[in-house]
Amino acid sequence: GNDFIVVNCLEENCPDLAQHAAKLCDRRFGIGCDQMLVIRPSERADFKMDIYNNDGGQVEMCGNGIRCVAKYLVDHGATSKDELAIETLAGIIRPRLVGDLVEVDMGEPILEGKEIPTTLEGKILNRPLAVDGHSFDITCVSMGNPHCVIFVEDVAQAPVTSVGPLIERHPLFPKRTNVEFIQVLGPAELKMRVWERGAGETLACGTGACGALVAAVITGRAQREAVLHLKGGDLKIRWSEKNNRVYMTGPGEEVFTGSIELG
Repeated sequence: GNDFIVVNCLEENCPDLAQHAAKLCDRRFGIGCDQMLVIRPSERADFKMDIYNNDGGQVEMCGNGIRCVAKYLVDHGATSKDELAIETLAGIIRPRLVGDLVEVDMGEPILEGKEIPTTLEGKILNRPLAVDGHSFDITCVSMGNPHCVIFVEDVAQAPVTSVGPLIERHPLFPKRTNVEFIQVLGPAELKMRVWERGAGETLACGTGACGALVAAVITGRAQREAVLHLKGGDLKIRWSEKNNRVYMTGPGEEVFTGSIELG
């Protein structure tokens, strides 16, 4: 669903790629992608992953991105392990190869408002938020990055591109937020559209899918394991009652490989 540029900096001392991120991600004047993922050596884990949005800003975590990075590392012989430890700004994430799919331990969700972060204390469940003359009931979750989840009757008609950017930059969210619009099809089936912080509407968002399931569970709309239908495909999400961790399973596919000189 998402598309990424994966930059291998394991054996080369790559330049400061932050200044090039926006240009490389541009679909008209660069290579074009939702996010650029830079793989570097790590002193704390097997590898380190830096994540840049298509606006050039660096973010903490990307669930679909780490899945693709894990698949890339295995397919290109950078590791022989089935389970990896990858350092991110959100902490060490552990993806595991399961056949052709990748399962990622996304960690424990954060529900405390100040830690998401928002400007509010306590859990934010079905809380009304006024935006552009309309009121939306929001539920907020962090999966290493902030998510604002809104449940709707018909996700196809959801105001993703008009309301999404307004909520992303709402004063309630000091670091901005991702915004998920969710239609509940059943206790084990959700349909989702997402406005990603710094990227706009995208075809998929792994951390968003995880946050959406958590929000659905804590508001009594879904069970702890469900399939989420996104524009770019399906993800299986499981929130373990045993250890409180969220697991995401889905594919990763390499589209092409190339090289580019940066001036």
